[in-house]
Amino acid sequence: METSPSQCVGCTTEIQEKFLEIDGARMRYLQAGSGPPLVFIHGLLGYSFSWRFTLPAVAPFATAYAIDMLGAGFSDRPSDLDCSLRGSSTRVLEFIRSLGLTSFDLVGTSHGGGVAMMLAALCAELPQPKLRRLVLVAPINPWSGHGQRFAPFMASPAMSAFFKVAVIAMPWTHHYWLARMYGDPHRIPEGTLDGYRAPYRKGEDFDTGLKIAGRWNEDMRDLESILPKLASYPTLLLWGSRDPAVYASSAQSLRHVFRDCRLRIFEGVGHLPYEEAPEEFNRELISFLTSKPSSSE
Repeated sequence: METSPSQCVGCTTEIQEKFLEIDGARMRYLQAGSGPPLVFIHGLLGYSFSWRFTLPAVAPFATAYAIDMLGAGFSDRPSDLDCSLRGSSTRVLEFIRSLGLTSFDLVGTSHGGGVAMMLAALCAELPQPKLRRLVLVAPINPWSGHGQRFAPFMASPAMSAFFKVAVIAMPWTHHYWLARMYGDPHRIPEGTLDGYRAPYRKGEDFDTGLKIAGRWNEDMRDLESILPKLASYPTLLLWGSRDPAVYASSAQSLRHVFRDCRLRIFEGVGHLPYEEAPEEFNRELISFLTSKPSSSE
């Protein structure tokens, strides 16, 4: 394992940049704080940068690990990577075991929320590691049909080839696509666009994302099949009311999967509440993580 110091954006909390070998490839992650282990899984085309406002907030309460999933961020991009939800969740499980964690809390957003649910289902069948609490931020789910229509279209051979060329050749469009993820584009934090651009320098850097899109509906069926295994986990659902990617209208249906579930919808906020409304987001997250455990835990 390699390590080097790093700093989060706009804060004084020290973040450690580290690497682990997972399935023969280097996985990058950021580590901060002390306390019970808390693992963060980013969304599609995101990476650990997504949590830059959250890591310093949770550092006094938890040892936070924010992963760059293989194929994303500054982790390696193996050409033969299994991009399924099951494959991704299995790698996160291997990451957790490599750290020697016997229990942990878990936060997943968007596609990473789907990975988190699949990982929770895996943990439900294992003695260790034990998943204590689950936090899902606008997670992909069977009740939001937008991705099930849009993702296969984007992954078609013609569209994927166009996309890889366009995102490199037309950088002036990047702000438009980022702004669509916000309820109010005026709330985009300074440096956000450059931060998300940093790991993606050529069209091939998007191959993993396009592979994920190509198997979207297959993964959604798999995800739906494991939902009954999640019922016992204390769960927090966080959503923006103006989310254009995973509709907030699906939150109530997903909520009924869990016996012990809190739901908070941020009014006027889009798909990235941890960036658009970080103070409210962090307050809800910390309250949930520090609340008294239920008798079921």
